[in-house]
Amino acid sequence: MGYMMEHSSKVEISRSAYRQNLRFLRSIIGPETLFSSVIKGNAYGHGIEVFVPMAEECGVRHFSVFSAEEAYAADRVRRLGTDLLILGYIDDTQLEWAVERGIAFYVFDLPRLEGALQAAGKVGGVARIHLEIETGMNRTGFEDAALGDALELILAHPDRLCVDGVCTHLAGAESIANDYRIRNQLHVFSESRIALAKRGLVPRLAHAAGSAAAFNYPDSKLDMVRIGIAQYGYWPNQESRMRYLIRSAEAKGDTTRTVLKGVLRWSSRIMGLKQARRGDFVGYGNAFQAMRDLTLAAVPVGYSHGFPRSLSNLGYVLVHGRRAPVVGYVSMNMMMIDVTDCPGVHRGDEVVIIGSQKRARITVSSFSDMINYVNYEILTRIPPSIPRSVVE
Repeated sequence: MGYMMEHSSKVEISRSAYRQNLRFLRSIIGPETLFSSVIKGNAYGHGIEVFVPMAEECGVRHFSVFSAEEAYAADRVRRLGTDLLILGYIDDTQLEWAVERGIAFYVFDLPRLEGALQAAGKVGGVARIHLEIETGMNRTGFEDAALGDALELILAHPDRLCVDGVCTHLAGAESIANDYRIRNQLHVFSESRIALAKRGLVPRLAHAAGSAAAFNYPDSKLDMVRIGIAQYGYWPNQESRMRYLIRSAEAKGDTTRTVLKGVLRWSSRIMGLKQARRGDFVGYGNAFQAMRDLTLAAVPVGYSHGFPRSLSNLGYVLVHGRRAPVVGYVSMNMMMIDVTDCPGVHRGDEVVIIGSQKRARITVSSFSDMINYVNYEILTRIPPSIPRSVVE
C-alpha cells in the first residue's frame, strides 16, 4: 500500500504578488531595459523548479544564476526558450554543456576565456560570454592589462567567442555610505566600455545594476538589470526603501503603487498543545520561564528547516491571525510558541512563519530586524526539501 507523506511545513508562491512586483519594477527600470530575474540561491529560497515556469508565465524572458548547477536546474524547467546567464561558478568540464545549450556565462579571467574557446571548438559551437570588468569590488573581473589580452583572443576567434555582454558588480549600492565607491565604479565601467568600443567591441548588453542600484542609481540601469531580492517582494534594505519614497514624494509621485509584495508564504501546523504553570521552565535549559499560566503549542519547524535558532525567545509566528511568540530555545526540528492569547486554538491549526494570515502579516524583514541577518539570508536558508507550490 502506498502512503502520502506529509511534510511538516510548506511554501506557497503567489503568482498575483509576483505580477504586481514585476509591474512596479518595470515602471522603475523602464520599457527598454532587459529585466533579468536572478534566481541564485534556489531562487532566493522560492525554488527554481517552481519559480521559473511561473515567472515565464508572467513574462520574464531572462534568468541569471550563480552556478552551472543552478543553470541545469533552470534549464530543465524553462519552457519558452528563455535566456540563461551564469554569473559565477562553472567548472571547465561544464563549459561544453553550456555552449551546447546556448547558455551564456561570465568570463572574468584568461583561464575561463581560454576554457570557453576550447569548449566551443570541441562541440563546434559558439560560446556566449559576458566580460566582467573589475571596477573596485576586488572580487572577480578583468583589470586593464588582462582585459587587453582577453580582447586580443576574442578578436582572433569571432567564430567561437561571442561577447553578448560586458558587466560589473557594484559593492553595496544599498547604502549611502558606499556612494563614493559606487560612483567611482560606474565611472571606471564607463571608461572600460569606451576603451572596448575603440577596439571595435560593443556588446549587445552592458549591465551593472542589481535591485539596490536600480532604485538608488538610475544611471546604472543600462541595457539590462539583474533583479534579485526586489522581485520577490523585499527591499534590499530599509534605507533603499526610504530613499525611494523620499524621491517619489519630492516628485509628487504616487507612492501608493510602490509597495513590493512578498511572493512567499511559509506555513506549518500545530502538532500538540500543553499547559505550563507559572514558574515552569520551557524547553532545554532555563532559557524561558513562564511568568503566568500558559498554553503552549509545539510547531514541527526548527533550525534544520531554516528558522534561526537566534530567534529563540525573540521570534513570533501567526496563529488565528494573532502574533504568537517563540518561547525557549528553537530546537533542530521543533519550536514552542505561546498561544495563550490566541483563543480557540486546536491541534492541527495553521501556523504562519512568513506571510499573511487574516489581517496580520510577518515579513522576512521582521526576522532580520531582530537578528543579525539580512532578508536574503533568511530566505535562502529555507531547505529545498520543503515542498513549494504556486497559488494565485
